[in-house]
This record gives sequence, C-alpha cells and structure tokens, in this order.
Amino acid sequence: LLCCYRKPKTKRAKRFLEKREPKLKENTKNAMLIKGGNANLTVTEVLKDIYAVKKPFAVLYKKKNITRPFEDQTSLEFFSKKSDCSLFLFGSHNKKRPNNLIIGRMFDYHVLDMIELGIEKFVSLKDVKNSKCPEGTKPMLIFAGDMFDVNEEYRRLKSLLIDFFRGPSVPSIRLAGLEYVLHFTAVDGKIYMRSYKVLLKKSGCKIPRIELEEMGPSLDLVMRRTHLASDDLYKLSLKQPKALKPKKKKNISHDVFGTTYGRIHMQKQDLGKLQTRKMKGLKKRPAEKSAEDGGVSPKKSKST
Repeated sequence: LLCCYRKPKTKRAKRFLEKREPKLKENTKNAMLIKGGNANLTVTEVLKDIYAVKKPFAVLYKKKNITRPFEDQTSLEFFSKKSDCSLFLFGSHNKKRPNNLIIGRMFDYHVLDMIELGIEKFVSLKDVKNSKCPEGTKPMLIFAGDMFDVNEEYRRLKSLLIDFFRGPSVPSIRLAGLEYVLHFTAVDGKIYMRSYKVLLKKSGCKIPRIELEEMGPSLDLVMRRTHLASDDLYKLSLKQPKALKPKKKKNISHDVFGTTYGRIHMQKQDLGKLQTRKMKGLKKRPAEKSAEDGGVSPKKSKST
C-alpha cells in the first residue's frame, strides 16, 4: 500500500506535525465557530460574543458555509482537521428553526455528539455597559437545576458546556484570578446562560466581600434536536492511556474522612536479645549465664 504521509522538509513543518501528534496530556481544546449559509444578525453577534469569551482557544470563520450538520457532517470534519479543533459551534437561521445554534464535539475528527439550541433572548457584550474581564480569563462554571442530573440529554449538554468553556488546566489558583463566572440554569424546559464579573470588596477582615456584576453575553436557550453518541463510543472517547492511570500502592488505605493509613510489615523480634538499660540490679548472675550456655561453667575446674 502506498503511504500518503510525507516527511516534513522544514523545521516549521516538523513542529506543526509534532504539535498535532497524540499526547499523554492533551492540549487545551480549541473550538471553531462557523456561520451557516443563512445566518442573521442575531446569530452572527452570538458567535462573535462567544468567540470573545473563548479566545485565544477559538477560530472564527467569517464566511458563510452552506451545510446542515444533522444531515451531512463531512464539512464539519473537514474544518476540524484543517483547524485542529475538537469543539464546534454552528449558527444558522431559517423559518423552521429561527436563531439556531448547534454545539458539539469531535472524537478522532468525527462528530461524537451535538445538541441543537434555539435562541429566544440575547443580550450582547456591547449592550451591557460594565467593565469586562481580560482576554483568556479562565471562567468558573456553575450549573443550577435538577435537569442537569436527572435527564440524559441535559446531562450530556452539561458535559458539552464544560468541555467548551473550561479553558486550560492550571496547577494553582490565586484569589485575584477568580474574576469570571458563567452560570447555567435549567428550569421549565429552558437553559439560561448568564456571565458575571467577580468584584472583591473590602469586608474588614482577610476574606473579601464578593459581589457579582453582569457583563454579558446572556442567552435564553431552548433545546431542540440532539445527536448523542452510543454508550460504547462514549466510553471509548473517555478511555485514558495506561501511563496516566495512577499506580496502585500496596498496604495503603483511606477512611471515610480521607485519612491515609499505612501498614508496615516487620520481622518477628526476639525480646531476649533486646538491649535494656545497664543497671547493677539487672546484671545476670554466673549461674544464669551458664544455664543459657548449656550448663557449661565458664570457670575452669581445679586439678586435683
């Protein structure tokens, strides 16, 4: 069989291919925002605002793309390979499904699952005249509503939204960096998305007083169609390599409160050879020593 893979001729091409190679620890997931062939002003503004929230881990396609993801997914898979994005948000508008958004994710450059949402109300970043968070701020995600835990479609939507907005993994957190909140509420068949800026006020003690100031965008959404992966494919996408799985440590256990207990194995001790404090009263008599040595007296017998 002829191999279509060609070796890179330049160092730049080599770095580009190495960046796309599979890794033990994945890079931060990138998202592509695609505008449909008949997107209106509302959908365009929503895509721009979500791109501003998601930057720099997002790619915005400004040209219109005539495609229908629920019927043909080849164009989405092509754009995913081209831009190396595993998340997508597709916006469209028509008479049957006005102000339409399709959010989804890829696995091995194929569509894993996607959910169609309808926009009922939208307030953009420009409409809210408050201070904004700087670009690339990692948000805190809050989900409210029993539907996110009870209904399978809402549970998968919650997983999709976490994947989409979670941002890069960080080793440590500082208090001043917690300044952006994304709040999702599911109630009465609708999903409300609100974004707030965290303000740290003086409280007279070490812990500051926290206030939330709405900064946009805010969306009122309703769920329409869903395309969910099968349980086997979903489990396969969650599979971790063996190198990342934590190794089991022997003789270590944890209780309900998280306390760690360790079991130590020691050889059997001979208490007779135990070194004690040297005292005159604890010295062994000659008769005891001879008994321990097998009845042979250490003193030589006098010759007759």
